[in-house]
Amino acid sequence: MDKLLTHSPILIIAIPLLVAFLTPLIGRASGKARNVLVLASLAFVEFLVIVLARDIYLNGIHVYALGAASPNLAIPEHYMVPVRVVLEVDAMSVFMAIISATVALAVAIYSFSFMKRETGQTRFYTLLLLLVVGMFGMEFTGDLFNLFVFLEIASIAGAALAAFRTRFADAAEGGFKYIVISAAGALLVLFAVGLLYAQYNVLNIAALANAMQFSMLDKIALTLLIIVFAMKLGAIPLHMWVPDTYAVAPAGISAMLVVSSQASMYALFRVCFTLYGVTLNMATVGWIVIILGMLSMFVGVTMAIPQTDIKRLMAYHAISQSGYMLLGVGVGLAVLGDPHALATYGREAMSGGIFHIINHAMYKGLLFLTAGALFYRVGHRDLNRMGGLGHKMKITSIFFIIGALSIAGIPPFNGFASKFMIYESVYQFNPILAVIAMLVSLITLASFAKAFQAAFTGPQLPEFKDVKEAPKSMLIGMGILAAAIVFFSIFPGLIVNHIVEPATDALINQGAYVSGIMGGTP
Repeated sequence: MDKLLTHSPILIIAIPLLVAFLTPLIGRASGKARNVLVLASLAFVEFLVIVLARDIYLNGIHVYALGAASPNLAIPEHYMVPVRVVLEVDAMSVFMAIISATVALAVAIYSFSFMKRETGQTRFYTLLLLLVVGMFGMEFTGDLFNLFVFLEIASIAGAALAAFRTRFADAAEGGFKYIVISAAGALLVLFAVGLLYAQYNVLNIAALANAMQFSMLDKIALTLLIIVFAMKLGAIPLHMWVPDTYAVAPAGISAMLVVSSQASMYALFRVCFTLYGVTLNMATVGWIVIILGMLSMFVGVTMAIPQTDIKRLMAYHAISQSGYMLLGVGVGLAVLGDPHALATYGREAMSGGIFHIINHAMYKGLLFLTAGALFYRVGHRDLNRMGGLGHKMKITSIFFIIGALSIAGIPPFNGFASKFMIYESVYQFNPILAVIAMLVSLITLASFAKAFQAAFTGPQLPEFKDVKEAPKSMLIGMGILAAAIVFFSIFPGLIVNHIVEPATDALINQGAYVSGIMGGTP
């Protein structure tokens, strides 16, 4: 068990990567065997993530150096800086890994039935596993260049999955937009990495943070990285790809793209707090993040109101909800240089934003899966052509209600817990921002009430008299996320105290991340 724990960071990445290459071989022999292999690998990865998380919460940062005699030997003998590929997993990294592993497992189970009618299923699961690899790599890597590599893996796999159902004309368009913005973003990341490497001759994030002088080139690199990761997470005004990509992707992939976008948000936070946090007064950058958050919240929710395509409606709400995370963490970033403000309300604002990340992954993933269940049974996404489906799809309608009440922030659901933390703390920073955030929640509730009424209530339409409930595997996939929502709603304090606040402290405490590689006192 100790060896399994020691090597868990690389195993969490390597297992889905290996299975991605085995899947085409197994799939040629048996589709059922392929599905079992995919399910078993993701279930084992979930187990490894939980084991690793427990160890990190108890013992601190876990460093894994590839190619070293000892997994913890990040800096070789006679060297002053890391020259090995290093994975550095702290409480924030493993927090994101919990999200990725849980949603990936639910999506895989859901897709066994949802994708059953499609051709090329083996390619689908290979790409799904590669998307998982990219997300885990972004969350675990301690190397800036490898962050670029894993970002590319996730982007290419995500674009292919978004365009997977090529019989739909808009699928190709959605996938094309995603790959275009991903390619442009990757070039900017590579350029930023080059600027930093040219100055400091290192690529390790901790070593770069330790050497950072905040020169003009450093400022340019930071600007480029903020632009790229804001675009990849779908923040306004860099959101143009989100509705077109999320709407056309298979339902499970829409949920995965939400988590992939959150991995880019994690990269943004890691760059701001860990790479630049000590040598830079982050008030200006914090306000940039806050403005991006406020624009995303308000524009996203107002654009959702007129939508009749249920998945486009949810895509715009995904943009809006990302704004809450940016707002909460942005406030913490803005007061990072003020210990009193950070202790008074900045840390709580960050905790609210980070708690909202996992809440959003669960309820937005669930809502996309319920939308997929409706599409699976009625063959379209138009709310104006639905009605009375709650008579035949009772369980799906219950799952939709759970997700809708959570995203709207209705107590006692988990969305309320994280939003209340944001309201309360942001109000102390700037009351106007908190009032706007509460207004957005009211509009969100109205939007989902309209969607629920259009799809599930009213008399059953004649053309839906033979509609059945979603298949069992789809219900199980939705049930995993619904169960997580219910658990977080009943025990929000447990989640905040044991998972969220350690993640918050990991971002704030740059010294611990740096000393994990470079040594010394945090």
